[in-house]
Amino acid sequence: MSRSSTLRRSVHNRWIAGVCGGIGEFLGIDPTVLRVVYVLLSVISKGFPGIIVYIILWAVIPKREYY
Repeated sequence: MSRSSTLRRSVHNRWIAGVCGGIGEFLGIDPTVLRVVYVLLSVISKGFPGIIVYIILWAVIPKREYY
C-alpha cells in the first residue's frame, strides 16, 4: 500500500465518511485494522468520546478531490 502525502478523507476506503480510510492511506496501514482499533478504543472508553472525535475529524479533514 502506498503512503499518501497529505491527510485527506478517502473516497475509495470509506464506510461512513472516509475518515479511517484516509488516515490509513496517509499512514500506509490497512484501513480495516485502523477501524477495528478505533472501535475497540471507543468501546473501552464507553463510546461517547470516540463518536465526538470522529465527527470532529469528519469536519476538519478535507475530502480527497480525485478518484
